[in-house]
Amino acid sequence: MKRVFLFLLTNLAVMVVLSVTLSITGANRYLTANGIDYQQLLIFSAIVGFTGSIISLLMSKKMAMMSMNVQLIDPSQPRNNTEAWLVDTVHQLADRAGIGRPDVGIYEGAPNAFATGAFKNEALVAVSTGLLQNMNEEEVAAVLGHEVAHVANGDMVTLTLIQGVVNTFVVFFARIAAFFVDRVLLKNENRDGVGIGYYITSIVCEIAFGILASIIVAWFSRQREYRADAGSAQLLGSTKPMINALARLGNLEPGELAKGMQAMGISDKMGVAALFSTHPPMEQRIRALQSLNAG
Repeated sequence: MKRVFLFLLTNLAVMVVLSVTLSITGANRYLTANGIDYQQLLIFSAIVGFTGSIISLLMSKKMAMMSMNVQLIDPSQPRNNTEAWLVDTVHQLADRAGIGRPDVGIYEGAPNAFATGAFKNEALVAVSTGLLQNMNEEEVAAVLGHEVAHVANGDMVTLTLIQGVVNTFVVFFARIAAFFVDRVLLKNENRDGVGIGYYITSIVCEIAFGILASIIVAWFSRQREYRADAGSAQLLGSTKPMINALARLGNLEPGELAKGMQAMGISDKMGVAALFSTHPPMEQRIRALQSLNAG
């Protein structure tokens, strides 16, 4: 469990740092000098919210490589037949999808794979050693097609925009809640500014609302998985390889991805906190692919 969480954690950290910095520089005092100016607060919230998500997007590729210890394959000098096949397969799939050829890497771990990157033509596709050891070439190709489809669909950018919108409302409502606590509950009479209760409450609410908002991001992530599965079937010309890959993954323990990269992996564990899961159950994904054949 190490991959959309890394994205989310970076995003939340940037938001909190920005909020603290803007508070220190007096932006919060300006916003609340004569009560809350909702228009200015919304602009302020959008700046903080989208800055967090955009920085997370721009850092996603390097963060993924560092957190997962991904070893990039030199396409001109693969070390063995497996690496040569991986690079060739990813490049062929990228050509079919009409995107730039991604970097290809391998990392140690249980069966999983992911794609990430801020731009379609400069993405990264990485697979685990466990995936290579437990799947045949057709199944691995299907997983690679799934990841290339994520890139072709622009899922990282869309995720960033959704996260930015969610962040905006998190910051907006956190400030409203903080102002209420400061003025009503703590009865701060300082009409020219706000008290310490405002700053503490706004940070606590940002973190709490941010965690709740991740339910929305997780829901979107689950919808992306169906599209990427269908994209893999289209790239390979058949749903069978992806169905077989999902069935095999369903009998394997999904490899843990770096927390903030979880949503970009091929599979995820389904626990009691299903609302926070970034991937649908394997059975539902297989049924969705089977329905494509029926249609």
